[in-house]
Amino acid sequence: MSLNGWLQIVLFIVVILSLAKPLGSYMTRVFERRKTFLDPILVPCERLLYRMTGIQMDQEMRWTDYAVAMLLFSAATLVFTYVIERVQYFLPLNPQHLAGVEPALALNTAISFTTNTNWQSYTPETTMSYLTQMLGLATHNFWSGAVGMAMAIAFIRGITRRESKTLGNFWVDLTRATLWVLLPLSIVTSLALVSQGVVQNFRAYDTVKLVEPQRTTGSDGKTTMVTTQTIAQGPVASQEAIKMLGTNGGGFFNANSAHPFENPTPLSNFIEMGAIFLIPAGLVVTLGEMARSRKHAWAVLGAMTVLWFVGVFACYWAESQPNPLLYGVDQRASSAQAGGNMESKEVRFGITNSALFATVTTDASCGAVNSMHDSFMPLGGMIPLINMLLGEVVFGGVGAGLYGMLVYVVMAVFIAGLMVGRTPEYLGKKIEAYDVQMSMLYLLIFPLVILGFTAIATQMPNLGLSSLTNHGPHGLSEILYAYTSTAANNGSAFAGLNANTRWYNYSLGAAMFFGRFMMAIPMLAIAGNLAKKKIVPASAGTFPVTTPLFTILLMGVILIVGALTFFPALSLGPILEHLLLQARQAF
Repeated sequence: MSLNGWLQIVLFIVVILSLAKPLGSYMTRVFERRKTFLDPILVPCERLLYRMTGIQMDQEMRWTDYAVAMLLFSAATLVFTYVIERVQYFLPLNPQHLAGVEPALALNTAISFTTNTNWQSYTPETTMSYLTQMLGLATHNFWSGAVGMAMAIAFIRGITRRESKTLGNFWVDLTRATLWVLLPLSIVTSLALVSQGVVQNFRAYDTVKLVEPQRTTGSDGKTTMVTTQTIAQGPVASQEAIKMLGTNGGGFFNANSAHPFENPTPLSNFIEMGAIFLIPAGLVVTLGEMARSRKHAWAVLGAMTVLWFVGVFACYWAESQPNPLLYGVDQRASSAQAGGNMESKEVRFGITNSALFATVTTDASCGAVNSMHDSFMPLGGMIPLINMLLGEVVFGGVGAGLYGMLVYVVMAVFIAGLMVGRTPEYLGKKIEAYDVQMSMLYLLIFPLVILGFTAIATQMPNLGLSSLTNHGPHGLSEILYAYTSTAANNGSAFAGLNANTRWYNYSLGAAMFFGRFMMAIPMLAIAGNLAKKKIVPASAGTFPVTTPLFTILLMGVILIVGALTFFPALSLGPILEHLLLQARQAF
């Protein structure tokens, strides 16, 4: 670890917290339908959309109607993307004449982008045409992000409204999240990335001559000389911007944000990391302003920031240690680079920005990577895994991180009420049995999906274990990471598991589906139940949710739930691998 590295980390979080306030205030105005500077352009577009689709913007929905609308929209867009993948060979903007995607992979990918996961069991530049990348996948980056934002706003309304049966209109929230928030930010971010050299074109792939021809041996044992290389390109910057802002994470190229066409410079790296946290941090401020309790928002944001810092510190420390398995390699610090484990990392980013990016992308449900987590040190690779196992609530995905954190808030308030022997209250709403039951259902679905599928995969040698490139504790970590990433709607991978098999395409698709929609239903049920309640004035026995003590309690609840549930699996995976590595080093 170095002073320069810590200055970069501090600069990053200062920028995020500085931008959270103005963006959060802007989103409050957007979702409360107050005037914004974009109204002269976007209001006519909004009205035209409602006129074309028959939406009544003043017609509000009960939580059940809101959930049904969300599910129908997601199902329709899933089918839309699946069809495009299957018939892409016959569609335009396919200069490489790529064939249609096979059924199991097409279904997995359609579910992946619909659920804001963007798990990719394929090599994008050799599988998806330009049209599929844009019309099938990039559009989902907007839609799935907007759906998450809409559900978060619905939860906030459930907290703030009194004796109300409705949570707003899903179609209006979806439209406003897309037009007023995601689209303008994407345009600005795209231009910033283009300025750094991120590719944006529709050209066919170029074939260039190698400066140094390479000798290769084929499967038949014959040796040939490779003298050319195919350079993939395409409309990258536009997809890169929304993949980060919408916390989607799907790469235009297989190497994702480690590819120089996606992420060429340290500044583009900083912009991409900032885009991941920007909207999740802003939505917490939106919570405080809509609930008329800014101190509560900063208490929640404080919990997120502390958990983020702990993760960054642990990952940065672990990756700064020399890898004892790299014999004969000088891993000491130099004038250009801090010493440590540089395997799997881009030299232009180094250990600091690799560890920071890995922590940021798994704190949010983004899944973009600028280094390969499979080659991290055992404890360094465990941090991204833990970030996801905590429920993607440390800033979290666009919308999903906030409503996941609010479920934990409900549980923290309930526990605080038990400690003082009073009916728990949250911002004037009494937390009752139904709220706790739905919160527990939300929290139990997540480990059931992850641990259930992981257990099944480890017991099937021909289906689950045959895809592993590593065995022992690291192999378990690869499988656990895959199901954690998909159930958490993150999408990053340990990169040591061949997931493009029938078993993994279907099982990981199911994990993504359950992790998004089965958890959204109880969350909306809580919101609907809270909206019906009266506001109860605070009393001497009310546990304040605006103090550092509440921040500590909230962090404790998050860590305890995650630790108790997943510690046995972590013990058999990265923790055991770390101990074996230390024992091997000692002898």
